[in-house]
Amino acid sequence: MAIHNRRIVLAARPSGVVTSDCFRLEDQQLPDLEEGQLLVRNHYMSLDPYMRGRMDDAKSYAAPQALGQTMQGATVGIVEQSRNAQFAVGDHVVGMFGWQHYGVSDGKAIAKIDASKIPMSAFVGVMGMPGATAWYGLNRIIDPKPGETIVVSAASGAVGAVVGQLAKFKGCRVVGVAGGAEKCRVVVDAFGFDACIDYKAGRLYEDLAAATPDGIDGNFENVGGPVLDAVLRRMNGFGRIAVCGLIAGYNGEDIALKSTRSILVNRLKVQGFIISEHMTDWPKAHAEIGQAIIDGKLHYKETIAQGLEQAPEAFIGLLKGKNLGKQLVKLV
Repeated sequence: MAIHNRRIVLAARPSGVVTSDCFRLEDQQLPDLEEGQLLVRNHYMSLDPYMRGRMDDAKSYAAPQALGQTMQGATVGIVEQSRNAQFAVGDHVVGMFGWQHYGVSDGKAIAKIDASKIPMSAFVGVMGMPGATAWYGLNRIIDPKPGETIVVSAASGAVGAVVGQLAKFKGCRVVGVAGGAEKCRVVVDAFGFDACIDYKAGRLYEDLAAATPDGIDGNFENVGGPVLDAVLRRMNGFGRIAVCGLIAGYNGEDIALKSTRSILVNRLKVQGFIISEHMTDWPKAHAEIGQAIIDGKLHYKETIAQGLEQAPEAFIGLLKGKNLGKQLVKLV
């Protein structure tokens, strides 16, 4: 029996800021399953900043999002039909089915999850790529020591919030950078950071200096531009910077740095990374994060848009910093 599917495709590449006319909602009929295939009803889909880079037809670490094809992204859902012996109807699975209601798989690019102790939505957030990203950048690149000062930009986001909490578990002083007083309040009160700098307040460097009287030993960078420039001015000798994202420049803005001299003077390690190249670390990362959630030690927040049709506006809002924590779209 054919399945009616709805999906959102990339209709046009953005010129600068992403607009709603970059996307198109389509209806399609999925064919009957072949032997070895299974059908998944997606319950949540993930929206992430990296998707903005994929929308451009430019050289990057991954191929561009194809025009006229389903927008790429992580999903979590439940198997509704199966002709694959490894998966049964009712299994909860994560995959990369993208912006659509249903996904068909041969079972090779999806994984079963246990949603009995941790909510299903978390498996495309704190228990998915964002959580692994936070764990890897902190542990493998920054490698924090007790008593050190760690600064995290985009601290109220899906990645930054986890970075800060993991660093606190290791005995560090953790300072976040976020946009707006309310986000900074959540970063301190809900996520346990020692301080949070509101970069929109107009005193970025002054407030950062006041919050880091002993300088900065490690920086988890999600933003770039003026935020990274201010951090570079505060770095201690032999500091480490994990560059995860540069969202300040995703729409073509100039994010050239003025304080690169600090890299030489302070003998800094500055390393960019792509988490999909470090899959062997994902199980360890998720085991540690999952246990911390179950134990009530690690906290996370989600911003959830209702319905596939809301995905474009939710994604545009994400790029403007309107979300708190992980941005999701609920499909069921």
